[in-house]
Amino acid sequence: MGPLAGIRIVELAGIGPAPMCAMLLADLGAEVLRIERREPSGLGVASPSRFKLLHRSRSAVAVDLKRREGVALVLRLVDGADALIEGFRPRVMERLGLGPEPCLARNPRLIYGRMTGWGQDGPLARTAGHDLDYIALAGVLHAIGRKGEKPTPPLNLIGDFGGGALYLAMGVLAGLLEASRSGQGQVVDAAMVEGAASLLTSFFGMHAAGQFNTERGTNHLDSGAYFYEVYECADGGYLAVAPIEEKFWAELLARMGIDPTEMPPQQDRERWPEGKTKLAARFKTHTRDEWCRIFEASDACVAPVLSITEAPNHPHAVARGSFVTVEGIVQPAPAPRFSRTPAATPTAPEEPGPGGMAKLVSWGLSDEEVEGFRLSGALA
Repeated sequence: MGPLAGIRIVELAGIGPAPMCAMLLADLGAEVLRIERREPSGLGVASPSRFKLLHRSRSAVAVDLKRREGVALVLRLVDGADALIEGFRPRVMERLGLGPEPCLARNPRLIYGRMTGWGQDGPLARTAGHDLDYIALAGVLHAIGRKGEKPTPPLNLIGDFGGGALYLAMGVLAGLLEASRSGQGQVVDAAMVEGAASLLTSFFGMHAAGQFNTERGTNHLDSGAYFYEVYECADGGYLAVAPIEEKFWAELLARMGIDPTEMPPQQDRERWPEGKTKLAARFKTHTRDEWCRIFEASDACVAPVLSITEAPNHPHAVARGSFVTVEGIVQPAPAPRFSRTPAATPTAPEEPGPGGMAKLVSWGLSDEEVEGFRLSGALA
């Protein structure tokens, strides 16, 4: 099921953005086979496999890539693959004998997806880093935070997953589309620092037009404006308040029973602090859920700030089936949605085992080849 049914992808196991890219493609129907290391790497946060949701919807095999037989096994899989995804530092795959040159020589239509923080070249290419470093260099981190305060780390959503996984997935899909016309594969070089910068594109335009200050917390969308802010309620809960447009702002004031003449003009930046003080006081008069009932079915652009445990139970999420439960684990459903080729419900993450071994045969390896790789020590 899913629009990518029939697409086969080899994934060289890693952490963070490359596995999420593989998950996104697997969620949409691609048959992804994860190549795990023969011995646990110790990377990432240790937890039972069923909680490693980025590994869902695909099988895995454990391969010793330090053995020539292990490399030969991966190359056999490349023969029948449409794409390969890897997230090692530059030149690691080349040293293993699995770089783009030998892979594309065997399969000229292959899309070779590479995920790194800094890119495959440049002064920083071979240095270590993490999400926070990449979004810092891209100009993103500097813009996130409140006035007079230091930048706030926004989880690893912008570099690893937004600028990394999503851009690599888009690159792989674009490569597959082009290869369907030209018959030729190519390398996709996805760098998190560049994907994060790309996400900031509109703000570069706003800054050039004099509409976005580099001082944090002084702009419309960074907690500067009093009509785009998070407010605390009487019970300690929070509301996200974002009626930017005048008609939505008018709706907010009407629902709150506030005379518009009592509030500063929306575009008077000098009086934004005054507006915040007034709204903060008013929101403290009711609980979060009481305010939600007041704003229900309105265009006031107000939403409760839900925790990760609350979000799946919101009526809108329930009505759309935005979350699914797989073997007792609540998790986001595949996205986006397709009218004719809907994605299947995700399957639980798998450790290397029988499922992966069976995939080797379905990918074209004979039983004798599989047994030979096992006896050589290349295949666990």
